[in-house]
Amino acid sequence: MSEKTELLKKALLRTKQEVAKVIIGQQHVVDKALIAIFSGNHALIEGVPGVAKTLLVRTLAHVMRCDFARIQFTPDLMPTDITGTHIFNLQKDVFTLVKGPVFTTFLLADEINRAPAKTQSALLQAMQERTVTIDRKTHELSPNFTVFATQNPIEYEGTYPLPEAQKDRFMLKITMNHPERDEELTLADRMLGKDSPENVLASGLVKPVLTPEILTKLRESLEDILVKEELGAYIVDIVRETRRHPSILVGAGPRATQALILAARTHAAINGRDFITPDDIKELALPVLEHRLILRPEFEIEGLTINEVIDEILKEIAVPR
Repeated sequence: MSEKTELLKKALLRTKQEVAKVIIGQQHVVDKALIAIFSGNHALIEGVPGVAKTLLVRTLAHVMRCDFARIQFTPDLMPTDITGTHIFNLQKDVFTLVKGPVFTTFLLADEINRAPAKTQSALLQAMQERTVTIDRKTHELSPNFTVFATQNPIEYEGTYPLPEAQKDRFMLKITMNHPERDEELTLADRMLGKDSPENVLASGLVKPVLTPEILTKLRESLEDILVKEELGAYIVDIVRETRRHPSILVGAGPRATQALILAARTHAAINGRDFITPDDIKELALPVLEHRLILRPEFEIEGLTINEVIDEILKEIAVPR
């Protein structure tokens, strides 16, 4: 293992240890959030209320010494509420830019499907290019700019489904479920004292272990994670099969191939390896592909799910030896 890869491994481990002081359990969720951050991409988080979606992103921002901003999406939210606008300054007799919450490092787009498509699309340029254009002038965002967009899976009334073009820009979908019984017992015990997750985060017990500059450098070391030619072909075959499968109306595009390679590389680093394995690919296939696929209506009516289709595809594609 190279020196850069070893530093990446240690940084990921220390980050997980600090986050675990606040977030009880949910290790697979933390891993996927780190995959999005360290690979320079964005994540869609789906979970019922109260499973610590916001707290997770706030904690990650604190541990990495990154700026954090939150937008509560509502039906009356306008694009300029996200990007910012020029306001006339009477004292100076000039227009000055009032930057919106998108000018941050980690952005939590809370309940993104509650805003209309026009407002949702205000994030597209920021997510893809890490720039924002306001009144024909382009402004640079942080190179570590990462969007975590949340969706509530139990309330669909008054919501607007994300356009396919926007969903494809999210590297992966993170599903946050209710904690296990022992984890919920731990949470209950901590709430009885002064060790609630929010208090722990505010107390200073959670130590920052990275800086934005170090994070940017560590991302470069992902290039040292080995992807054998046959495993690259395995990823391509999985993605291409989603376009041919009889139950899928819209399959995954080339961006899904890139996302699965990057996700597998980061997953390997999280697990202390400088090479990816078929298990890395299988582990990340569902979160990377799930939100990109659309089932044919006749199969959806029969009760078939995207998860079942992806499992079927993974069984059909031969695993490289």
